[in-house]
Amino acid sequence: MKSICVYCGSASGNSPVYAQAARSLASTLVGHNLSLVYGGGNVGLMGILADEVLRLGGEVTGVIPQSLMEKEVGHVALTQLHIVKDMHERKAMMAHLSDGFIALPGGIGTLEELFEMLTWLQLGFHQKPIGLLNVDGFYDGLLAFLNHTVAQGFLKPAHRQLLRESTDPIELIQLLHLPVFAG
Repeated sequence: MKSICVYCGSASGNSPVYAQAARSLASTLVGHNLSLVYGGGNVGLMGILADEVLRLGGEVTGVIPQSLMEKEVGHVALTQLHIVKDMHERKAMMAHLSDGFIALPGGIGTLEELFEMLTWLQLGFHQKPIGLLNVDGFYDGLLAFLNHTVAQGFLKPAHRQLLRESTDPIELIQLLHLPVFAG
């Protein structure tokens, strides 16, 4: 594993614990010699994460649609920045450039990106590990809902296990190094 795509908010959230988690994940990525692939923004948790990876000497690749770049939310000091035409191209490029995926707290966009990659894994379109960094219980409700979908027969237990989760970034990186078995 050489690079991790991190999905996260373009906002920082209401608690400083989220920014601290982004910095901690950045330190873990750099400490494990993993480069960051992310949405290319300079705002919110996205900007905090990218800035910290860069500060620590790591490599950061951003992928951002032209329309967001024009809104001045693009991070121009990255190791590499790809400006693409739309969100579909952005997500495809991020997936192609990454060996695994992590979601930090975020909004609808973060969830959409996470679930697209999880769906692709479930369908066998890729074999890359996916994890949630469950900061301060942020994803507790989502994880409970996924367990509910299993209990109600809409999600196979094996597919539920494809999403790894931890409250600790070091443990999460270790979980992502385990083999993925989709099917």
